[in-house]
Amino acid sequence: MKTERITLLGTPEFKAYLALEAGKEGVSVSELVRRRCERIPTEDEKVLATLAEALTHAVAEAKQSIAEGLAAANRVLEDVRSHREAA
Repeated sequence: MKTERITLLGTPEFKAYLALEAGKEGVSVSELVRRRCERIPTEDEKVLATLAEALTHAVAEAKQSIAEGLAAANRVLEDVRSHREAA
C-alpha cells in the first residue's frame, strides 16, 4: 500500500483528545483518524440518516401548516371582531 504524509494542525486540546481516543481503541492516532474517516456507515446508520431527513422534512411541513392555521385563526378572529364592532 502506497502512503503519503498528511499534516493536520489543531489545538493542544484536540491533539490530546485524539491521543485519548486512540488509546481507548488501542491504536495510533493515525490509525484512529483513518478508521473514523474511512468508515463506511452501517445499515442502521443509513436508516437513521434516512429517518432524520424525513423528520426534518416533516417538521418543516408541520411548521408551515401551523403558520397557515394560525393565520386562518387570526383572520376568523378579525372577522368576529369586525362583526362585533359593526353590531
